[in-house]
Amino acid sequence: MAVIRALFVYPVKSCGAIALDRARLEAKGLQWDRHWMVVDASGRFVSQREIAAMARIVPAFVEHGVRLTMTGADAPVQAPLFLPFAPRGNEARVRATVWKDTFEALDEGDEAAQWFSQALGVPLRLVRFAPDVTRLASRQWTHGEDVATQFADGFPLLVTSEASLAELNTRLAAKGAPPVPMSRFRPNIVVDASDAFDEDFIDTLSIAGVEGVEDESGTQDVVLRFTKPCARCPITTIDQRTGERDDEWPAEPLDTLAVFRADPRVDGGLTFGQNAMVVAGAGGRLAVGAQVQWEYRFEE
Repeated sequence: MAVIRALFVYPVKSCGAIALDRARLEAKGLQWDRHWMVVDASGRFVSQREIAAMARIVPAFVEHGVRLTMTGADAPVQAPLFLPFAPRGNEARVRATVWKDTFEALDEGDEAAQWFSQALGVPLRLVRFAPDVTRLASRQWTHGEDVATQFADGFPLLVTSEASLAELNTRLAAKGAPPVPMSRFRPNIVVDASDAFDEDFIDTLSIAGVEGVEDESGTQDVVLRFTKPCARCPITTIDQRTGERDDEWPAEPLDTLAVFRADPRVDGGLTFGQNAMVVAGAGGRLAVGAQVQWEYRFEE
């Protein structure tokens, strides 16, 4: 039986990850995942696609909030930035845009704006997801259901497989390219699987006996439904530790994925991993090592 191998949250969209042994699952994804977002003067999201150094902004959970630190020898001299979990209550409401979605968010103020602007070298601001705002994933991919998410690109969760990464790295090695770590793909949940890219055919993934999720019998499974293959972008070419692209292999792993992972379901996008929605079990705590089962979906 397969198990969960890793759990990750990204408190600030496109900044560093926090690896967790346990993570609270909410209907809109893992708790605190993509709860904050860096924006430009127009309110449009900014990501590693434009500023690769965002990978060097490392978050950590501390008492009552998140601490952000800019890493690297050339990082500006500045104290870490603290973001409280609870909104202060006096944040200005601003318009924020993620791809085609524009909605209200809470501006985190001048101190946060100055910190990010100094860290990344361009004028920026930071916003938090407003608790009274609902942003829905594309109903085209959610079986017509209303599925809420925060500042993620499109869906509550991203699930990847160790077996799929092993297959990709085997292909990279065959051409003399170095292996890539799973961090390049910025997943929330990493599972093991017997065969590479099994996730292409999975309908639902179930996690049994999750803490905090109970029905009349005392336990209830968490159930996730895979919604859309994740088409990968140039962020996969960025070293998530250094915020730099490899000079010798600047287009990997995308060049190798292009050989065997172009998916007509997403207009030929190069896919790795599956976006997912929560069907049951919101409120539970997922744990590394938990056993998972899946049901396959075979399409004619």
